[in-house]
Amino acid sequence: MILHRHIPFLKAVALYSFTAFGGPQGHMGMMVKTFVQKRHDVTEEELLEYNAFCQMLPGPSSTQTVTLIAFKRGGVPLALLALLIWILPATIIMSAFSFLVYYFDVRDIQASVFSFIQPMSVGFVCYAAARMMRNNVQHLATWAIMIGSLVVTVFFRSPWVFPLLLLISGTISNFSNRRIPEGKAKPKPIKWFNLWIFFTVFVTAGVMSQLALKGHWVHGRIFNIFENFYRFGSIVFGGGQALMPMMLYQFVMRPITRNRSPWLTSEALLTGYGMVNAVPGPVFSVCSFVGGMAMSQFGAAWQIVGCLTATIAVFLPSTLLLFFLYPLYQHLKQHVIIYRALEGINAAIVGIIWASGIVLFQSISPVSWTNLAVVLITFCVLYLTKVPAPLVVAAWLLMGWIAHII
Repeated sequence: MILHRHIPFLKAVALYSFTAFGGPQGHMGMMVKTFVQKRHDVTEEELLEYNAFCQMLPGPSSTQTVTLIAFKRGGVPLALLALLIWILPATIIMSAFSFLVYYFDVRDIQASVFSFIQPMSVGFVCYAAARMMRNNVQHLATWAIMIGSLVVTVFFRSPWVFPLLLLISGTISNFSNRRIPEGKAKPKPIKWFNLWIFFTVFVTAGVMSQLALKGHWVHGRIFNIFENFYRFGSIVFGGGQALMPMMLYQFVMRPITRNRSPWLTSEALLTGYGMVNAVPGPVFSVCSFVGGMAMSQFGAAWQIVGCLTATIAVFLPSTLLLFFLYPLYQHLKQHVIIYRALEGINAAIVGIIWASGIVLFQSISPVSWTNLAVVLITFCVLYLTKVPAPLVVAAWLLMGWIAHII
């Protein structure tokens, strides 16, 4: 990889990492604006395919999608570099927040400066859905799949709904026999090394965690943190929201049931989760906050180690699985069944994105005409003008600050 050729792309990823609010649903709108419309790194069809593939994997789907965009441009080295640039701002902010939470009340800042960010993110979600609907919902079957996926996602909010919807939608679109692959490309070699690393780290982390517990190592908790977050990153579907019940049980409730002090309080966990929704970047960066809080009693140096350990542990397994499974998927999709399934899967993704906008808007408290106006203005600016997405974000942050001081 010749790095200087990819510097403009990495700059775009860096800018995106500072302006991508709204979780994985909001991130899709930003990706369309940044990597499809502005830079043409991928087409809308490719972005939908990447997103659909990542929805079927455990881990942070928006992070995996960014990694795949970089992988297409420059292979594994560029993908790893883009991954680091993407997660760095959010993880640094959340790590610093683990230090600040005991000394300052940042909730007032969150409620003022970021007051328009949630409805703005809904506007980005609607923009992504509207753009993608033009190319992927074009006949009766795809309309039915999109509407069905929207309804199911709104009323059934289990993380297991997403892979099931994609499977059902792909099956429905296979009833047509008109679409066949145009030609077969040479399959890329499968990197079995990535899978071996995944399982080796999984087993080693489990063994070291148990040894630390049984041996009562002074700072053995750091091994427990790595094992816990590596396991979370290996099995969590449904994004950062699905992490919350796991962390609540593992770090708050489970120690109490064993007559031990919880690693952090439920109030601290909820405060961290509230904060991560007000900063740009992946929702999984809340793990940096939790890792730091879990090690805070051992001093500042160990708190930093806790932040770093949790961050590496939660993002590592999904990255290894991505690099192993994507070449395999590229080979499989050349088969007629997989190829035909993509049409239904893409329509389902559009429905899921529309549903995400509805769910996100319902979660805004309080729901008001002001928030609805923010959604509509954001959507119209993105859909009807060429205003860059970062400027839209900056404008709403400024409006939130002005509204707070007036």
